[in-house]
Amino acid sequence: MSKLTALADSITRHLQSHSLCSEIRVIETKEFSSDRFRLKIRTYLPKGYNLQISLYVNFGHIDYSYQMFSDRSLLRWDNKEEYRNLNTFPHHHHQIDGSVVSSPLMGIPMQDLPVVLHFIERYFQDIE
Repeated sequence: MSKLTALADSITRHLQSHSLCSEIRVIETKEFSSDRFRLKIRTYLPKGYNLQISLYVNFGHIDYSYQMFSDRSLLRWDNKEEYRNLNTFPHHHHQIDGSVVSSPLMGIPMQDLPVVLHFIERYFQDIE
């Protein structure tokens, strides 16, 4: 099993086991080599929201984006190298109000995904 397939399967299984997630779809895979690939997975969330996970693995380094959206982006976590003033650089979180703050994510998908899902759970609790 390739690293791409293993990671896609792990993320899919985790999403399938979470009560907020339904209709998980792998929407993009591109394997350049065993250590360099792109993966994009999307799942439906309640109330017409979606969560999209985009990962680009490049010889051990992972560029990531976790984005909750409906007709527009609402919450996003990523490690694009901007916001150098944050103590968690390059990891940062785009909030609903447009502000960008430090992020607890580390660029390790199977550790980061539960954190993202927990944050989304709290978001849904707050809007009810």
